[in-house]
Amino acid sequence: MSTLRTLARLAAPDLLSIEDLAPAEVEDLLELAALVKARPAEFRASLPGKQLVLIFEKPSLRTRITFEVAMTSLGGHALFYDQTRARLDAREALPDIARNLERWVDALVLRTFAHQTVVEMAARAAIPVINGLSDREHPCQALADYFTLQEKFGDLSRLKLAYVGDGNNVAHSLLLTAARLGSAISIATPPGYEPDAGFVASARETARHTGARIEVTHDLAAALRGAQGVYTDVWASMGQEEEAEARRRVFAPFQVNDKLLAQAMPEAVFLHCLPAHRGEEVTDAVLDSPRSVAFDQAENRLHVQKAILLMLLSNGRRHPGREKERDARA
Repeated sequence: MSTLRTLARLAAPDLLSIEDLAPAEVEDLLELAALVKARPAEFRASLPGKQLVLIFEKPSLRTRITFEVAMTSLGGHALFYDQTRARLDAREALPDIARNLERWVDALVLRTFAHQTVVEMAARAAIPVINGLSDREHPCQALADYFTLQEKFGDLSRLKLAYVGDGNNVAHSLLLTAARLGSAISIATPPGYEPDAGFVASARETARHTGARIEVTHDLAAALRGAQGVYTDVWASMGQEEEAEARRRVFAPFQVNDKLLAQAMPEAVFLHCLPAHRGEEVTDAVLDSPRSVAFDQAENRLHVQKAILLMLLSNGRRHPGREKERDARA
């Protein structure tokens, strides 16, 4: 497959959700990420003059740095707008923000509390919008996770991932990605902390066509059986700090330690999207062990996000329909 053909395959104008990607597009994106990682010098002038702005309502290390480095490495420029002191629309209406940004930059990464903020921005702006994390999904993370697993194990259709812990935004994106890649995924949570039923249904519908195996359970042993990857995330996400103590009690049996990891396949690796709360959802012994690929995942955010930027921006795409709506309002 040629690089140009790969770049042309991303049909959706934005990346708000893994649902914006067809199964073949996920495969193409991972292939492009591998190419960019192996031959970075060939892509250094791919996006000359392009401008990317990152607007974050939540703190960030990996998402911010990897997107800034990715855009710069491709020949473009990245700007950061710190919105962590107040929600994005606290001072100015979201449609007005969108109408400003689309005149200045070529793409936008949003890291928000409410997924609806990302959806509304994409509906208003005539430039590609990328979800850098919302309360519903974390698509860039899940793509980097499966890229990491592909590096370790090759054929993802023969892989099983066990995710243990909170059925949160990361779990949602992992479900949707596994379904598109024909993988097996088992989500194990305490009762009452399952992933959103809508995401499970969407993943199972895609799985009907790709052969993926989707399981949601409260049975840790069943989830870990046959798994080549064991994944966890923090028990209390940003915005859930008041629930942290109660969650620690509920999730204690789901801590990934040596005993739990031993229930997976002997070759199983440990995954975490980071930051980790050491001693809570994962022990130091696991996170720092040779079986941990958590920092490989962090590195691969850079390469996957380069691929996303290339697939969204290489053709200089804008949303002409939204530009017409803007002009009609003007």
